[in-house]
Amino acid sequence: MSGSNARVNIFPTRMALTTMKLKLKGAQTGHSLLKRKSEALTKRFRSIVQKIDEAKRKMGKVMQLAFFSLAEVQYITGDISYQVQEAAKSAQLRVRTKLENVSGVMLPNFESYQEGANGTLVMVWFIPYICCILDLTDGPRFAPLLAFELTGLGRGGQQIQKAKETYSKTVETLVELASLQTAFMILDEVIKLTNRRVNAIEHIIIPRYENTIKYIISELDEQDREEFFRMKKVQGKKKDRAHVEEEKRLAIEAQVGENQILLAAQESGHLDALTDEVDKDVMF
Repeated sequence: MSGSNARVNIFPTRMALTTMKLKLKGAQTGHSLLKRKSEALTKRFRSIVQKIDEAKRKMGKVMQLAFFSLAEVQYITGDISYQVQEAAKSAQLRVRTKLENVSGVMLPNFESYQEGANGTLVMVWFIPYICCILDLTDGPRFAPLLAFELTGLGRGGQQIQKAKETYSKTVETLVELASLQTAFMILDEVIKLTNRRVNAIEHIIIPRYENTIKYIISELDEQDREEFFRMKKVQGKKKDRAHVEEEKRLAIEAQVGENQILLAAQESGHLDALTDEVDKDVMF
C-alpha cells in the first residue's frame, strides 16, 4: 500500500514508537548513501560516455589506416594469408581483466598484453595476416620468425612493418573500447537499480514510516488524555467519598457527644431541666 496516508500496521506503544523512529533513521541514512552512490556512478557514467565517443572516433580512423596498410601490403607482396595460417599455433596477444571498485560496483578493465616464455621471445599476431616475434630480453626489438624469414625481404618490408604497428594500435583501441562498453552497460543497469531504490525509499518507505510515527504519537496522546480524564474522575470520586465519610464521622461524633451529655445529666438528676419533656406531677 502506497500513498499519502499509508502506514505500517502496528500496535501503538512506546516500544513501537522507538522501533519506528530507528527504522526511519535507518531509511534516511540509506537514502542519503544511495543518493551519493547514484551521483558518483552518474558522474563516472558521463565520463565513460565521453570516452566511448572519443574511442569510437579514434577507432574509425585507426581501422581506416589499418585496412589501407593491409591493402598496401597485399598490393606489394601479394596474398600472404596462407603463410600466417601455416605458422599460427596459439594466440600470443591476450587480454587480461582487472576489477575497479567504483562506489561498491566492480567494473572490469580490459588490458592487452603479449604472452611469451620468461619474457624473452613474444609472438604477436596482427589482424588478420600480419605476424612477428618480439625479443624482450634486452628491450623490445623485432626478431625474425623462421616461417617468415624471407617475408618482405625482397619487397614490401616497410609496408609490412607499418601494418604491424597499425594493427597493434587497432587491437589496443579495440580492447579499450570493449572495456568502456562493458563498464557502460554495467553502470547503466546499476544506476537504474539504484535510482529505483532511491525513489522507493524517498516516496514510499520514508512517508510510510513518518505516517506510522504520527499515528502512534496521536494514539499515545489520546491514551494520555483518556488516562488523565480517568484519573480526574477517580480523584473526584475519592474526594466525594472522603467528604461523605467526613460528614458521617462528624455526625457520629455529634451523636456521641449528645449521648454523653444526656447520660451525664441523667446521672445527676437534672434530666428534666436539660430536656423539653413535661413533668407529669406539675398541675399548672
